[in-house]
Amino acid sequence: MTNRTSPTRRTRTSWAGALALTAATALTLTGCVAGEDAQGNAAGAGTGSDDAAAGSSSTSDWSTDTLNIDFATYNPLSLIVRDQGFIEEALGDDVEVTWTQSAGSNKANELLRAGAVDVGSTAGSAALLARSNGSPIQTIDIYSQPEWSALVVPEGSDITDVADLEGKTIAATTGTDPYFFLLQALDEAGLSQSDVTIENLQHADGRAALENGSVDAWSGLDPIMAASEAESGTKLIYRNVDFNSYGFLNATESFIDESPDVAQVVVNAYEKARAWAEDNPDETASILAEVAAIDPSVATTVLDRTHFDVDPVPGADQQAVLEIVAPVLVETGAVPSQDDVDTALDSLFEPTFAEEADPS
Repeated sequence: MTNRTSPTRRTRTSWAGALALTAATALTLTGCVAGEDAQGNAAGAGTGSDDAAAGSSSTSDWSTDTLNIDFATYNPLSLIVRDQGFIEEALGDDVEVTWTQSAGSNKANELLRAGAVDVGSTAGSAALLARSNGSPIQTIDIYSQPEWSALVVPEGSDITDVADLEGKTIAATTGTDPYFFLLQALDEAGLSQSDVTIENLQHADGRAALENGSVDAWSGLDPIMAASEAESGTKLIYRNVDFNSYGFLNATESFIDESPDVAQVVVNAYEKARAWAEDNPDETASILAEVAAIDPSVATTVLDRTHFDVDPVPGADQQAVLEIVAPVLVETGAVPSQDDVDTALDSLFEPTFAEEADPS
């Protein structure tokens, strides 16, 4: 796993110019960015080591006796936090921690909106989409800047760049980072959505359609995309980390208001996991491979495209990215008005916890 300084952080102002994106497909109310296609499912307590459990401290001073939190293959830090038992170790025996798997940002947003989890993982675009439509969530930590989306073609395709997609059929899941990635890539190449046919398929179905010849290209998502490369010889014809939104760790406003002490423990655990991932790349790949049911070499490819060394405090970098996506939400009818999305973006970030994070 390679931890690199994010290109977006080095060129923050590169996102300042607005892209003239056009989109006619209506988006779902909650975006989905997933590393898998299965439904989310309760996974019980974390699987930290016996040593961590034995060393846990017990206190009756916590603001709550339960914490419901998600884990997801598109959020490798969540897998480390769960596997190593960092939260359980910090909270002790007086707080019951329940882990629920999110199959995608849409599932995480559904869980957050229903109050089934207090903390959930999404892409930035999905978080903005959800809050713009009234979901009471705020972002308390940035867990990564992943390059989880790219444009993919079958082995042997004569399509070599984005311009070659004119008149072609492309699979993409509307409302997701891969969908927004596709629109931005087309715009950069001087094309619009009307120049191509977009098939709205779930991520795994998009891979299947690409590999069986039903579509010419696919706006893919890791780790499904990395598995397709390794197993089927598909090719990434266009990559751009700046067209991927960040990984957002979100919490419900009620949880933030009522249990800020436990919210701080969660963010501290994430920052501990960030350092752990850098120190233990092989173990990180093994954890991802096991949960995602992929080969360890595929997991390594995914992690090589994932930048953990970003500022965890939500702020200007993420705002710049989301200002690109915001108009598309309105143009496609996913959000009623620009005022709604502007208001959501102005109130989405709660940086206090990341600012005060203590990974020790």
